[in-house]
Amino acid sequence: MSVILILSVSTCLCMILAVLLIPKLRIGRLRISSYWVVTLIGAAVLLASGQVSPAAVRRALIADTAVNPLKILVLFISMTVLSVFLDELGFFHYFANVALRRSGTSQKKLFFILYAIVSVLTVFTSNDIIILSFTPFICYFSKHAKIDPLPYLVAEFTAANTWSMALIIGNPTNIYLASAFGVDFVTYLEYMLLPTVCAGGVALLVLWLLFRKKLSAPIERCEEVAEMPDKVQLGVGIAHLAACTLLLAVGPYFGLPMWIVALCAVGSLFLFTSIYSIIKKEKPRALLGCVKRAPYELIPFVLSMFVMVVALEEGGVTAAISRLFGEGLPVLKYGVSSFVASNLVNNIPMSVFFSSVLEGTGSLSAVFATVVGSNLGALLTPVGALAGLMWSSILSRHRVKYGYGKFVAYGIAVSVPTLAAALGALSLTMLF
Repeated sequence: MSVILILSVSTCLCMILAVLLIPKLRIGRLRISSYWVVTLIGAAVLLASGQVSPAAVRRALIADTAVNPLKILVLFISMTVLSVFLDELGFFHYFANVALRRSGTSQKKLFFILYAIVSVLTVFTSNDIIILSFTPFICYFSKHAKIDPLPYLVAEFTAANTWSMALIIGNPTNIYLASAFGVDFVTYLEYMLLPTVCAGGVALLVLWLLFRKKLSAPIERCEEVAEMPDKVQLGVGIAHLAACTLLLAVGPYFGLPMWIVALCAVGSLFLFTSIYSIIKKEKPRALLGCVKRAPYELIPFVLSMFVMVVALEEGGVTAAISRLFGEGLPVLKYGVSSFVASNLVNNIPMSVFFSSVLEGTGSLSAVFATVVGSNLGALLTPVGALAGLMWSSILSRHRVKYGYGKFVAYGIAVSVPTLAAALGALSLTMLF
């Protein structure tokens, strides 16, 4: 037990150090993220040293259960591709420009419009895609309008990682935890809608109090012309995303697994768009962009973390931690502990591990509290989620100064009241 725990903790600590100090590894012309390489090595060591049985891992990978990591990866990558397709068409960039035009010279107006657009788009797409799409735009227009980008960047990041709680598809941690406990799309929404709305409202209030003075200066005219994306492909993309979301909601009532629904939606999208490109006699640029930008690195990362979870289960570590938590106050215990743990080992490993710890509780309160912690944990430090690491990397490329200390300072100010609001609302929801 102690060897397994030491190896697992060491792997997670090395992963955090790697993403902070050496986020990318260069192999010839290839640049790969270090986080999954470290976890893959850790999983290999566990297997090679006999701390986890290969047979147990194999059984888990072929098990016909909702928590099967292969099914969860298919679901998440498929939903990401649907969002990336819209981004490749320029859909999110177009909306960012709409926000800039509608605000005129008022920073206050732009601040609220941007927060609203990011929030709505995050609910129906993915927090990672929104952050990757909007962050460069905010850096660009802020530089040319000669305004401080900080209020908009923090608001964007906060909105994306708060409103991602609303639907299962908003965050891979939502998908993993909900799938692990057989929570369907509609049930998830019923429990998470009020906590998300309360958290989003409190976050906006705190952001406004923090930045209202910075937002008092007018904006210099800096309108960037953004063309409307190809209407046919845009219509196809939105239709597929909408149909997929609807089928995810009703599918469980007809025995349709979520991963099958999402995979079929991607297959249909690729078929329609390929035919359209052939008819137009042009390259399927949006599809090629999807293939290039799909989050393949999550595959070895999630599978490696899954090996560690199996090892911890076999070694009795999971059961010991589950007993340590006890049975009382599940919302508070699991909400706060998952929030903190996300910033120690990242929210995806935390969710994979907590899914095993939660098996002994049988408590939906604990499951949804962990969902809250996994999303809002991203706001505290860059380590809390891959979204934070990507966001920090983009800011660095655009020469926006936002170091670890500043991230934590704003993170504490925003995340603590937001977490309290979400957990409080979840406690009320569980009473009815």
